[in-house]
Amino acid sequence: MNKPGYISAKPLSVLLGGVFADAYAKQGFASRELVTRWAEIAGQQVANFSEPLRIQWPRPVEGQPQEPATLILRVEGPMALEIQHSSDAILQRVNRFFGWNAVGKIALRQAPLSRPQPRRTVKPPDAKAIAQVAETLPEVEDDALREALARLGASIKRS
Repeated sequence: MNKPGYISAKPLSVLLGGVFADAYAKQGFASRELVTRWAEIAGQQVANFSEPLRIQWPRPVEGQPQEPATLILRVEGPMALEIQHSSDAILQRVNRFFGWNAVGKIALRQAPLSRPQPRRTVKPPDAKAIAQVAETLPEVEDDALREALARLGASIKRS
């Protein structure tokens, strides 16, 4: 009987890379790195208020050189003016990332960014409130169950 070989776990990014490639290609991105590494490419100050939506490539004309693309950025509210003023620097950084003059101009779309909202942390109820609710549960014999019900009751009363 043969011994099974060494099996290593593959990173999730390797397994899902092909799945997301089609979605990024529909938006004009040759790879997902422009989106996933936006903060490194454009700088943290720009990335805090913008995100790349798509790259629009002009239709090629036979016999003519390929025109550079337009990078469409989603920008949050009042920062659009600031980002518009720094668009030349952003273009240089994006083209440096690609290694050639792939992007010729930037178009801005003002809209809220699609970032996940930060999770709200809920403080547990204080011990005094838990003890008050536990006093109303003398018929529950199991101590762990009584404690869990008291915490639940104190949380409900608080909200």
